[in-house]
Amino acid sequence: MTHSTPSFTIEQALASAQRTFNTEISALADLSGRLGDDFYAAVQHLLQCKGRVVITGIGKSGHIGKKIAATFASTGTPSFFMHAAEALHGDLGMVTKDDVLIAISYSGAAAELLTIFSATKRLGCPLIAITGNQSSELAQHADVHLNVRVQTEACPLNLAPTSSTTATLVLGDALAVACLEANDFSREDFARSHPGGALGRQLLTAASDVMRQGDALPIVPTGTLIPAALSEMSAKGMGMTIVINDLHQPIGIFTDGDLRRLIERSGDIRSLTVEQGMTPDPKTIPPTQLAIKAANTMDRLRLNQLLVVDTDGLLLGALHMHDLLAAKVI
Repeated sequence: MTHSTPSFTIEQALASAQRTFNTEISALADLSGRLGDDFYAAVQHLLQCKGRVVITGIGKSGHIGKKIAATFASTGTPSFFMHAAEALHGDLGMVTKDDVLIAISYSGAAAELLTIFSATKRLGCPLIAITGNQSSELAQHADVHLNVRVQTEACPLNLAPTSSTTATLVLGDALAVACLEANDFSREDFARSHPGGALGRQLLTAASDVMRQGDALPIVPTGTLIPAALSEMSAKGMGMTIVINDLHQPIGIFTDGDLRRLIERSGDIRSLTVEQGMTPDPKTIPPTQLAIKAANTMDRLRLNQLLVVDTDGLLLGALHMHDLLAAKVI
């Protein structure tokens, strides 16, 4: 049997999308109006959890459960997703008496979840059921039931889980955010859970993590002639060299710009020492300073480099704007 491609205009496509939006927005408004003591009781169980929040489901509910578990885990509530079918074949061993179980089933009649409930009940861990049927067996036996019933799915056949999965997902977000706020979860806490993300790099990366140090540093002592300083600059590729005293403290930097200005002033510079052309008292930062703050300082002062020193002013390293870009701090 062959099927011809139906004619579907842009007006029809946009009208379909609008109906979907309106249907799901209406479902969320209904859900918001039903929030009350049960939601608070669920939050209390989650806040008192000494173990982890274990979220389980199957089918579309399982997909939503994975996202909710990920949201909990990334916002300060230890959590993982346990597939309901896999739970019956060994994964149930991951659940302990200190955990809280969240079981998601719109019908409330998923056989796998009912079997899981029977097993976890013996452990004594609380069960929060999220269903669309408050008369279901799962809802009736749960410690807390959260009702995500919707009047109609966005699917015109009222079959494909659409409004109901959206409502469940948003309810999961609401639980996670309530726990986040109750635990005073901060931007820094979030960064520790997302060290590979942009925020994590900004809030966790210190100057010492990205600075150049050791043999990679362009360094010359006082009294060095300009040609030797230029050789050090070229070898290390930072567009400057650091001038240090006998105590290994930086007293200045000699940059490409300093070189041009010195040539304009003096002409033949071969017999001059680096101190005669350097920029004295270079800007320094401690190694613990956040790299993003260092980048802001460099941008504000229009610098390409910053020196990193310890509490005694001894040179530890140097930052170049290119290093911050390569580390994706900025």
